[in-house]
Amino acid sequence: MEKTEVDQTLAELAKTGDDAVIYKAIGSLLVKAEKAKVSEDLNERKSLLETRSTVIARQEERIKAQVKEAQTKLQEDLSPVSGQPLS
Repeated sequence: MEKTEVDQTLAELAKTGDDAVIYKAIGSLLVKAEKAKVSEDLNERKSLLETRSTVIARQEERIKAQVKEAQTKLQEDLSPVSGQPLS
């Protein structure tokens, strides 16, 4: 969601002229800022968000593999061995 907002903001900034007055939100304040600096900050933020997304996706894959492995082991441990009576 935040990445979408950053992408939309960068797209709008690209449409504006270099002499346009740009304001950056800092908390509840709007502060005048240079377009180049705002674009640079947004591109850094976008890069950070993409990196976080990649890391989270890898963590999710690892956790899924661990859960699948634990589930398989649990099923093996709970399934009765053939030929042995259940007590």
